[in-house]
Amino acid sequence: MNRFRGAVDITDQYRIRIQSCVGTIIDVHSSIGNEYENEAVLSQFQGLEEAIETLDMSLVSERDILMVEQATNNLLGEFRALFEAGLFGPVYGHALN
Repeated sequence: MNRFRGAVDITDQYRIRIQSCVGTIIDVHSSIGNEYENEAVLSQFQGLEEAIETLDMSLVSERDILMVEQATNNLLGEFRALFEAGLFGPVYGHALN
């Protein structure tokens, strides 16, 4: 008997982690979009979000995922001071966690 019945396999975990990163970037961009209108950037990330659905995650490694997550964290770090200074409102309107 599989004691992990219903568990998400590693490729699904990778897909979820990448989707989370891309979704966060899209959400932040949408939040600041009124100030810095750049539909081309948003469109590219939305295209990436759609492309993730067709990626062969068996070709992706944990190292690849960690690089995407680190790049996302670095990007969010670039925006931190702007949000803390009150230049932009909250991304989600309320705390998610």
